Amino acid sequence: MNKLFIKDLDVHKKRVLVRTDYNVPFDDFENITDDSRIRATMPTINFLLDECAKVIIASHLGRPDGKANPKYSLEPVAVRLQGYLRDRAKVIMAKDCIGPQVKKQIDEMRYGDVLLLENLRFYSAEEKNDPQFAKELASLCDVFIQDAFGNCHRKHASMVGIDSFVPSAAGFLLKKEIDYFEKAVNNPMRPVVALLGGAKVSDKIKIIENLARKMDKVLIGGAMAFTFLKAQGIGIGQSLVEDGMLDVVKNLMDISRRNGTKLYLPVDFVVAEKFDNTAETKLVPFQEIPEKWIALDIGPATTMLFKEAIQDAKTIIWNGPMGAFEYDAFSRGTYAMVDTVTSSHALTIVGGGDTDMAFHKSGKTHEVSFISTGGGAFLKLLEGGELPGIASLSDKKV
Repeated sequence: MNKLFIKDLDVHKKRVLVRTDYNVPFDDFENITDDSRIRATMPTINFLLDECAKVIIASHLGRPDGKANPKYSLEPVAVRLQGYLRDRAKVIMAKDCIGPQVKKQIDEMRYGDVLLLENLRFYSAEEKNDPQFAKELASLCDVFIQDAFGNCHRKHASMVGIDSFVPSAAGFLLKKEIDYFEKAVNNPMRPVVALLGGAKVSDKIKIIENLARKMDKVLIGGAMAFTFLKAQGIGIGQSLVEDGMLDVVKNLMDISRRNGTKLYLPVDFVVAEKFDNTAETKLVPFQEIPEKWIALDIGPATTMLFKEAIQDAKTIIWNGPMGAFEYDAFSRGTYAMVDTVTSSHALTIVGGGDTDMAFHKSGKTHEVSFISTGGGAFLKLLEGGELPGIASLSDKKV
C-alpha cells in the first residue's frame, strides 16, 4: 500500500480525527452483540493515546436517513469503548458530530482523552459526499486517520473528503486489512485456494472472474452452485438459480480452464421439500435432485472433496456460506468447512458478514489467520476494484 501510515505523521499532542466503522449489531434490548469492530481499532487508539493526542472518533451506525434518531445513537459504543480503555483515558460522548459545541468540547478535552462524535449519518450530507460537511469535520482536527475499512468502498464525505483539508494516513486496522489481502490475492503463497459461497452468482461475477485468473483452485458452494450446474445441463429441482446468468457462468468456466484454475462444484446435497427447518430432508448426489425439492446445503461427499482440494493449500480465502446455515438442518456443510479451514496449516483469510457469523457461532474465530472487518469493502477488493476511502489518502513520497 503506497499510502501514508499513522507512524509516518507527527501526531504528538495533535487533534487527531479517526474515522472508524462502529456499525455494530444490537439485540432487542439495545445491547451490543458483537464488538469486534470496536476492538479492532484499539491499536490505533492506543498508539494515539501514547502520543498524548486528542483522539476524536467519527463513525456511522445504521441507517437513520439523515435525521437525528436516538435509536442510532453511538452512546452505547462510548460506554463499551470506555470499558476497554478503563482508567487509561476518559471517553467523552459528543452531542453532535460538527458545530461550535463539538469544537468547544475538543478545546476543553485533555490530551490523552477520547471524544466520540455522534452518528455521522444524522446528517444527509455524509452519504451525499457534501464537501462542506467534510470541511466542517476537517476543521475539528490537525490530522486525519482512516481506520474504517468496512466502509472504504463508499464515497461518503467522511471517507473521501476530509483528506483534502488535512494530512491523512491509514490506521493500524486499515493497514492490517490491506496487508493480509495482498498476502492472499496479489502475492500469495501457493497453492492458493478460494472458497466461495452465498446465494447469487450475479453478486459475485467480478469476484469469480478475477479469482479465476489468480487462484490455483476455486471451490463453489452455496446456492450459486446451482447456476453452474444448470449451465452444464444438470437438473436442479426447485433450487435457487439465476437463468439470466447461465451464459455468464459458461464464460467463467472457460476463463478458469484457460488460466489453468481448477474449478470445483458440489457432488451431493441436502435437499428438502420446502425451505423450512422442520421439513423432511434427504441426501442425494448432484445428478439426482428431485424435481420438486430444493437443495439447501452441501453434503458429506462434497465436504470430503473440498477438504481434499484444500489440504495442500498454503493460502485460503473464504467468502460466503455453503448453504442456508442459519437453519440447523442446513448448517452442517458450512460448519464442516469451518473445521476444515481452521485445521489447515495455510494462511487463512475470511471475509463477509455471513461467513464471519459462522466462525463466531462455531467459536473458532481465533483459529484463522485473519477475519476481515469489512463485508462490502472486502468483496470490492476481491473483484480487483479500488476502494475510494483508501485511494483518497495521502500518498507516500517516493
